[in-house]
Amino acid sequence: MYFYSMEAPLAERIRPQHLSEYISQLHLVGEQGSLTHQIAKGIIPSLILWGPPGTGKTTLAQIMAEESKRPFYQLSAIHSGVKEVREVIDKAKQSGGLFTTKNPILFIDEIHRFSKSQQDSLLAAVEKGWVTLIGATTENPSFEVIPALLSRCQVYVLNPFTKEDLEALLHRAIAVDEVLKTKNIQLKETEALLRLSGGDGRKLLNVFELVINATDGNEIEITNDKVMQLVQKNTVLYDKTGEQHYDIVSAFIKSIRGSDPNGAVYWLARMIEGGEDVKFIARRMLILASEDIGNANPTALIMANNTFQAVTTIGYPESRILLSQCAIYLATSAKSNASYMAIGRAQQLVKQTGDLPVPMHLRNAPTKLMKELGYGDEYKYAHDFSNNFAEQEFLPSEISETKFFEPGENARERELRQFLKNRWKDKYGY
Repeated sequence: MYFYSMEAPLAERIRPQHLSEYISQLHLVGEQGSLTHQIAKGIIPSLILWGPPGTGKTTLAQIMAEESKRPFYQLSAIHSGVKEVREVIDKAKQSGGLFTTKNPILFIDEIHRFSKSQQDSLLAAVEKGWVTLIGATTENPSFEVIPALLSRCQVYVLNPFTKEDLEALLHRAIAVDEVLKTKNIQLKETEALLRLSGGDGRKLLNVFELVINATDGNEIEITNDKVMQLVQKNTVLYDKTGEQHYDIVSAFIKSIRGSDPNGAVYWLARMIEGGEDVKFIARRMLILASEDIGNANPTALIMANNTFQAVTTIGYPESRILLSQCAIYLATSAKSNASYMAIGRAQQLVKQTGDLPVPMHLRNAPTKLMKELGYGDEYKYAHDFSNNFAEQEFLPSEISETKFFEPGENARERELRQFLKNRWKDKYGY
């Protein structure tokens, strides 16, 4: 059983103890949820819970341990290293065992902050079944969890809280918290509370508690005006885990896309001063270099990738210079989303037309039988022809002459357009 102090924050005091009290994530723990049956049977695999902050990852891990009657060990990747991991694994080996389904649960919060060596230290324990690992992360596990560990875990995605979820949290707090039950609290308006929370359930309850504690008497009416008067909006200039995080990175990307280096550097500075992860910023510029610049300036992708590799090694404070250089380069580069649009058109047609057969002349013919069946017949090897080009069809006959790539009007892609026109004449309408 989990115990808390009455001095603990509201979010901690009303933390659900059982699955029946858990709010949201019905796709995981609802009646037909992908984890519901496993929790009921106590057969829990090692897994990664991936989702925005304040959506119940820690709570869900604790409930899984409680419902399955397993020992529960918790580490924070911010404060723990290899030494702490090994100490917990040693304890887990003593309390569990290789031949029991009740092996302990090791929960690691913010597992994406573990280094490669720290993640490596978990492999044997997970592989041999000494512990069931549950990792929580707000970052994409594909990027932040080493492949060897990721392959041993299932990944479950937690969705952002809806408005209804957040309001349910408020009503639950009023109904079950021993402190709030002593007051007559009326939720007249909730829009300000929800907006300030940024979809983070923990932050919502913290703001709500702040408003309650700042109000004299036991008769409390919650309105938007009251909330905004009591909560200092400028106390958090940048919340790298909440709604503002996404708004500011959106402004940063749109400034670069809009060729404004001044806007780009300003929003970059906001993220740096807020302590944003350098890899997150660099990764977004790497995506933009292909999506919004592409073949208008192929060097942009090289620049962005080099920046990502460099800041991963260097870190703050020096990384700010590299990030600034890259942001300004990308902002002042020619722009094109032609490659981005081309793959989108192609994927849409694939969804509409399904698995069209590969034309016979494009098929590989590694065996005698395939050659006898006509695989590879009439294929023209480009290098056998003048200018290394021979006109032939490279699409299934059902979609012959479909054009996906439309070059932009920048200098580089005007050259590409002329190149394609010289090659294909009027076939694709370049």
